[in-house]
Amino acid sequence: MTTENADRPGPPVTSPSIVLLTLARRIETELAAALAPLDLTVSRLGLLGHIAGVPGVSFSELARMSGTTVQSVHTAVKALVAAGLVRDSTARAGSASTIEPTPEGARLLEAATGVVSRVDDLLFGPEADPIQRQIADAVHAAFAGVRPARGSDARRTS
Repeated sequence: MTTENADRPGPPVTSPSIVLLTLARRIETELAAALAPLDLTVSRLGLLGHIAGVPGVSFSELARMSGTTVQSVHTAVKALVAAGLVRDSTARAGSASTIEPTPEGARLLEAATGVVSRVDDLLFGPEADPIQRQIADAVHAAFAGVRPARGSDARRTS
């Protein structure tokens, strides 16, 4: 051991928050680049996925699931309608909406699912960094036996 390394500080304390935030930024960057050819953003994919995955979902529920305001969801849904990806069959002020994917929206969601799988494989698959693979294993274990629920609550099935 040389004395020139003796004065160097040790590695920083590992913060799960910082590690996950750093990894989340990398995931979002990779996913955004992979979704761009489909003319999708990560948030647009999330909204389309929520609409497809929760039949009869309300604007309020979409806002809670997306972590945004009802007004922002209305704007985003209007953009999805204009793009031909969803239809809002009862779009009237003061009445409940029936928002559902169009066939084009369903096709795009299916294509995006393949893109997400490729990004998952790149970042968490057999050739990925071992620590990232451990994180993926922990995520899978944490959500084993959990079924999706309306709103933001998930329920254990076991």
